[in-house]
Amino acid sequence: MRRIVSALMALGVAACTGPADLDVEDAWVRLPAVPGRPAAAYFTVQGGPEPRTLIRVTADLAVRAEMHETMSGMGSGGGHMSMRPITAVPIPAGQEVAFEPGGRHVMLFDLDRRAKPGATTLLTLTFDDGQRLYRKAWIASAASQTPD
Repeated sequence: MRRIVSALMALGVAACTGPADLDVEDAWVRLPAVPGRPAAAYFTVQGGPEPRTLIRVTADLAVRAEMHETMSGMGSGGGHMSMRPITAVPIPAGQEVAFEPGGRHVMLFDLDRRAKPGATTLLTLTFDDGQRLYRKAWIASAASQTPD
């Protein structure tokens, strides 16, 4: 009986705790279709107990990285897609923010020739409070919709 009560108490305490720590999951990079063009990095940021702002992302196999957002618009000739650089991305406490194809992403410029499908690159995500998270990102071919 004590075991059942202890287990129920542990579940109750776990249910009362706040969001988990700030984290990054599912990091991957899609290589460009045309050599010399930028690659794109994708991942999901899981907000921690306090709101944070992502202010910078770098990759060890890229000379330069920029956060971008894809936007769709209606011009005189119909719909079109465009991108704009973004300098900061709010990460609400306890919520996920996705960097995914067709939305937010990180453009990786001047890739090292070691960046090949199946290899990895190390992403460094820097937040407004100075915290840095380091995550390995799998590299996929230009034709991949998601990492292999």
